Amino acid sequence: MNRVVAFCFLLLAAVLGYLHIDSRPTWAPFAIPNTSIDPTEQERAPELAQANKNVPTNSRSSIKASTAQVSPVVDWLPDSGAPSVHAASLIALKDGAVRAFWFAGSREGAADVVINTAVYDSRSARWSAPTVVMDRVSAEKGLSRYIAKLGNPVPARMADGRIQLFVVTVSIGGWAGSSISTVISDDEGLTWSQPARLITSPLINLSTLVKAPPLQFSDGSLGLPAYHEWIGRFGEFLRLDVHQVIDKRRMSSGRGAIQPVVFVDDAQEASAFFRQTRASSQAKKIPVSETKNAGQSWQVTADLAIANPNSALASLTLVDGTRLMVLNDIEVGRYRLVMLMRKQGSTEWELIQVLEDDESLANDQRREYSYPYLITADGKDAHLAYTWNRKKIRHIYFPAAWFEQAHDHVKEIKQ
Repeated sequence: MNRVVAFCFLLLAAVLGYLHIDSRPTWAPFAIPNTSIDPTEQERAPELAQANKNVPTNSRSSIKASTAQVSPVVDWLPDSGAPSVHAASLIALKDGAVRAFWFAGSREGAADVVINTAVYDSRSARWSAPTVVMDRVSAEKGLSRYIAKLGNPVPARMADGRIQLFVVTVSIGGWAGSSISTVISDDEGLTWSQPARLITSPLINLSTLVKAPPLQFSDGSLGLPAYHEWIGRFGEFLRLDVHQVIDKRRMSSGRGAIQPVVFVDDAQEASAFFRQTRASSQAKKIPVSETKNAGQSWQVTADLAIANPNSALASLTLVDGTRLMVLNDIEVGRYRLVMLMRKQGSTEWELIQVLEDDESLANDQRREYSYPYLITADGKDAHLAYTWNRKKIRHIYFPAAWFEQAHDHVKEIKQ
């Protein structure tokens, strides 16, 4: 009986939500970044003389050592002493540094989990000591409601230059009972406002989570890829004005696609790639949806023919149109993590770097490499963070010159 009542309640919420959404006007176009490159611009990069000795010993790159004159710079986010860490995210700061966020505690979902942050100085290639942005107690005080656990911090640069941080908060049950809360910083993450809760539904404000970077609209609002895990497992696209959800649109349906990342093609068109959560009998490939009206509606298309083992992926578009993805390109497990590249004008994704691979180890010795997150600081480089066996967060800096060498080497192999 309780399930029937719950289903009817959910159905009523869906109808009201649909009527609410259907009355909204057409969305503003996506904001398209300037793709012109100043040839005299100096790259902001760490000292590369130390790069070779920092490359992971178990990483099998597709770039030959003899030709790789520039190497990625590899390190760890600072240790806060927590036994378990996960879900790192990154944002470029105005001075060229990079700020990271992640959650840490005794285990995922524990009451002692906090949201940490630290800053990477690209000149010294060093991380600052970690500080706490939010814990369960401060979240409860600011939101005036019980908070059981925290997770998945995701930062965004607002139109007015401030940093907005979205955090998954849970008051009851598991992640399916979550909602999104947000804080804002006027000083590049040194201090934060009191948290506010995003209201994503006029009736049931539950089961909304976030994992991927937001997008900018031309009117200054944000597009936030989100997802649900209660009853259905599907993606949603939220249009936000600071704390207010202006509109939301379904990106997928059913129970097979969550944690969307979005590649913008132009002012109106974009593609969303998802973490697949399908039944064991269904394809373990990457689900895809497309929009041709700046996110107002999405249509499911054919899968991207790349394996996905029910694990998150990261996406990034560089200033020259090159697209990058980092993901576990296997159907089962998270013991292998790779970087793929797709050049502008091409439809082919090419493997350019194997970041981690424990395939040769016994099953009980394989580690987890998961939840990658990509950003660029200057449009030509890339910073990557990902979970390393739930005990550390790996950070890798890829200089612009490395991508050029990686692509040239891929072309050599094909010739």
